[in-house]
Amino acid sequence: MMHEIADFIINFVGDIGYIGIVALMALESSFFPFPSEVVMIPAGYLSAKGEMNIYIVVFMGILGSLLGGLLNYFLAFHFGEKFLLKFGKYFFFKEKHLNKLKIFFSNHGEISTFNGRLIPGLRQYISFPAGLAKMNIYRFSFFTSLGAGIWMIVLVLLGYFLGGNEALIKENLKTISLITIGLVILLSIIYIMIKKRN
Repeated sequence: MMHEIADFIINFVGDIGYIGIVALMALESSFFPFPSEVVMIPAGYLSAKGEMNIYIVVFMGILGSLLGGLLNYFLAFHFGEKFLLKFGKYFFFKEKHLNKLKIFFSNHGEISTFNGRLIPGLRQYISFPAGLAKMNIYRFSFFTSLGAGIWMIVLVLLGYFLGGNEALIKENLKTISLITIGLVILLSIIYIMIKKRN
């Protein structure tokens, strides 16, 4: 049964092609929590078989992630402040909290955006505070693409080297996710230390 599901997903990714990868990764990076593993790991496997180009797969994954992140960014940039000031009181969110958020992202937006793209469950939503704080769009795009790029490469390489071995992929994905979170923590500590020295 699991083998049949794996085959279906691999065939599905093969059918949607590169444009489908962009669309699904954009969906994954927007407010709809679609798991990137479902698309990028099979795409890596198809790359190993020669049915897709691994470099184009990674590029399309990053492009889709950036497009989805920009959607959230622009929604928050143009409508987020008005929405929060009007309805935030029902969620104990006040104007002073918004001002603190803006100051925080003004000082730490780059590392927050980069780290956020590497943390499961957070990567879909990190674009909202960046948009609310009106973070520089070019810096946002660069650090979003950088963080997303690392995650895309990890997933694609898992599929490329482990192929259709679903149990091994699950085991390694969990380990890699924990290592990634550890890396995020380490980078944050280094960043804080550098900031304090300056």
